[in-house]
Amino acid sequence: MGNKIISMMKKDSKDGGSKSKRMNRSQRKLLADEEMLHRRALSMAIHQAQLSQRFDGSMSRRVGSTSTRKRTLSDPFSNGKQVPDFSESLTVKKFVLVHGEGFGAWCWYKIVASLEESGLSPTTVDLTGCGFNMTDTNTVSTLEEYSKPLIELLENLPEEEKIILVGHSTGGASVSYALERYPEKISKAIFVCATMVSDGQRPFDVFSEELGSAERFMQESQFLIYGNGKDKPPTGFMFEKPHMKGLYFNQSPNKDIALAMISMRPVPLGPMMEKVSLTAERYGKGRRFYVQTLDDRALSPDVQEKVVRENSPEGVFKIKGSDHCPFFSKPQSLHKILLEIAQIP
Repeated sequence: MGNKIISMMKKDSKDGGSKSKRMNRSQRKLLADEEMLHRRALSMAIHQAQLSQRFDGSMSRRVGSTSTRKRTLSDPFSNGKQVPDFSESLTVKKFVLVHGEGFGAWCWYKIVASLEESGLSPTTVDLTGCGFNMTDTNTVSTLEEYSKPLIELLENLPEEEKIILVGHSTGGASVSYALERYPEKISKAIFVCATMVSDGQRPFDVFSEELGSAERFMQESQFLIYGNGKDKPPTGFMFEKPHMKGLYFNQSPNKDIALAMISMRPVPLGPMMEKVSLTAERYGKGRRFYVQTLDDRALSPDVQEKVVRENSPEGVFKIKGSDHCPFFSKPQSLHKILLEIAQIP
C-alpha cells in the first residue's frame, strides 16, 4: 500500500509539473506577444522623434497592430482566453480612436491590437500638431484647426458608412466638434475620461478643479509655452515629466510610461480655451457614452461624475484601478467596454 501511494504521488507530481510547464509556456507566449507590440509602438515613437520638422504627417495612422487581418487565436491581452468574434452581429465595425492632450495615435497600440483580434476595424488619427503630424503646435489656435485630420477622415468616409468615435481626455472636445459637424456619420460617440463639454463650455473648464481656473492658469502656470515671444499670449503648455507621471500614469506599466515620455508633445492652448458651440439639433441627437476611470488624478472621479451629470450620456461605464490612461493601465477592461457599447442596439 505504501509503495502504491508513493507511486501515485510521483505520478501526480509529474503531471503537475508538466501542466506547470505548459502554463509557463503559455504565459511566456502572452508576454512575448505583448512585448512585441510594445517594441513596435516604441520603435514608431522613436522614429517620430527623429522626423524632420518638414514632414507633413496629417494622415491618420494605425499603431501597434500585429496584423491587418482578423485572427482567431487568443489575443495577448485576454489572459489566454478565446476572443469572441462580435463582428458578425455588429452593423458598425469601424472604430476611430482620438487621443487626448499631448498624446498621439501611438497611445492606442494595445486597443488597436485587441479590437482587430475581435474582428473589428480600428483607425487612429493624429490631431494637428500631435503624434506624427509635425505641424508646429504654436500655430494651432482653434479647435477647427486642431480637429482638421479627424474632420477630413469623416468627410472622406464612403456615403452611408458610419463609425464609432472614441475620444480620450481633451480629445473629447474634438469628438463633440465632429458630432456637431457630422452626426449622420457617427453611430456612437464614446468619451473615455474625457472633456464631454456642454454648449458654450471650454475644454479646459472641465479640468479647472484640478488645474485652477483658465484665467489663473494663463497668468500663473509654470507650464505655459510662449511660441510667439514672452510679450505675446501663450500658445501652448506641457507638463514636466514628474508632473505627467503623477497626473497621468499612476497605475500604468513602466514601459508605457517610458513610451509616453519620449512621445508626448506640447498641447496647443487655443483649442483648449475655445468655447465650443453645440446644438440640440445636431450634437444633441448623437448617441453618447462615457467611460469613467476611478483612480484618475488628472480628471478625478468626482469631476467625471460632474461631467456626466451636466451633460447626461446614454450610458456610463466605470473602470476600477485605472489612471487617466486606461489604454495603458487597464487595456483589457477598456477593450471589453468598447465591445459592449458597440453591441448596444
